[in-house]
Amino acid sequence: MPASRSQPLYARLYFQVLVGILAGALLGVLRPELGAEMRPFGDGFIRLIRMIIAPVIFCTVVSGIATMGDLKDLGRIGIKTILYFEVITTPLALIIAMIIVNAVRPGAGINADPATLDASAVAAYASTAQDLTISEFLLNIVPNTFVSAFAGGEILQVLFVSLLFGLALLGVGERARPLILFIEQVSDAFFGIVRIVMRVAPIGAFGAMAFTIGTYGLDTLLSLGKLMAAFYLACLVFIFVGMGLIAWWCGFSIWRFVRYIREEILIVLGTSSSESVLPRLMSRLEHLGCSKRVVGLVVPAGYSMNLDGTAVYMAMAAVFIAQATNTPLSLGGQLGILAVLLVTSKGAAGVTGSGFVTLAATLSAIPALPVAGLTLLIGIDRFMSEARAITNLIGNGLAAVVVAKWDNALDVERARRVLAGEFVPDRHAGE
Repeated sequence: MPASRSQPLYARLYFQVLVGILAGALLGVLRPELGAEMRPFGDGFIRLIRMIIAPVIFCTVVSGIATMGDLKDLGRIGIKTILYFEVITTPLALIIAMIIVNAVRPGAGINADPATLDASAVAAYASTAQDLTISEFLLNIVPNTFVSAFAGGEILQVLFVSLLFGLALLGVGERARPLILFIEQVSDAFFGIVRIVMRVAPIGAFGAMAFTIGTYGLDTLLSLGKLMAAFYLACLVFIFVGMGLIAWWCGFSIWRFVRYIREEILIVLGTSSSESVLPRLMSRLEHLGCSKRVVGLVVPAGYSMNLDGTAVYMAMAAVFIAQATNTPLSLGGQLGILAVLLVTSKGAAGVTGSGFVTLAATLSAIPALPVAGLTLLIGIDRFMSEARAITNLIGNGLAAVVVAKWDNALDVERARRVLAGEFVPDRHAGE
């Protein structure tokens, strides 16, 4: 869905979203009470997007698998995706976060006493974290019924059901061709709904930003500004250095890629939710030249398993709490935190208050760190969610491009032209 060069600036979505963000922030500062009442606009937009995420994932994954022609293709792409997530991006994000939080030391000098912290403020998160075990996480992938996966909007469950359905159609063979064509037509209809819904994205961004500033205020933002600055720095280093090297290895510039998805980034900035652009991101990646079957597998999986921004946040928050409470943390202890985070960061998908819940689970696994230290983060967690979501978005978009390139499923010449800013007509949605 490329923008026409002749389209005036005021008619472009990214400009409208940016205006909505600025207007929301201004309202939140000047009229905090009124700004806090704008929450329904932001929540309403998120609900509009979430209502079509499950069917979009189902249609895309099923049609992608069913048209592969060989189970070996699915296995090959799946293995490459998991290797990329678990061996490259997540460890890289955690290491960069650890280096920066130790260099900046944002928690030094706070001298918080864990005994005096109000643990009741985070009791709900800590309670939920007790159930966040590996076995429960794995069991949660399997829905109670076929329909409940869609009713609950659980991405992992929808992905699981979609994989099974796609494999079943692949096994049926040519007789399933009419059903596959029907699913592809339904997919086109849902992406049409996405284009309609995105017209109200500026209103959603306005409401979400006005609510955030109006509810939490700039004072909260400034009180722990050093931690926020360190976190944003870590995200920027991860994106433009870590992922920049990966993009360079694939033959393109991370700057050009970020510019290409700038509209999606601004929408996420306004809504603090990377899910708000999931269907749109998939369309953009296909337009870039990525194979539909690779996009259909990598992006939904990434939204559950490749939460780079969340990994950065959790690593920095854990060490920050240790610094703020003067809890000794050796190099071995920090390596232990990294090992735990490699597992717990995967449980963030589909969990309400996921950042706090998974962080509480991590702290519970490290007895030396006080879970009550989470109270230090409550006030600014909302302000850091934008950077988490944007980092997750860019990471998942890049993952699809890398896996497509790795699997010879990327139209390199088309990608070069699109990233260079040339107007390239949409190709057919199917392959």
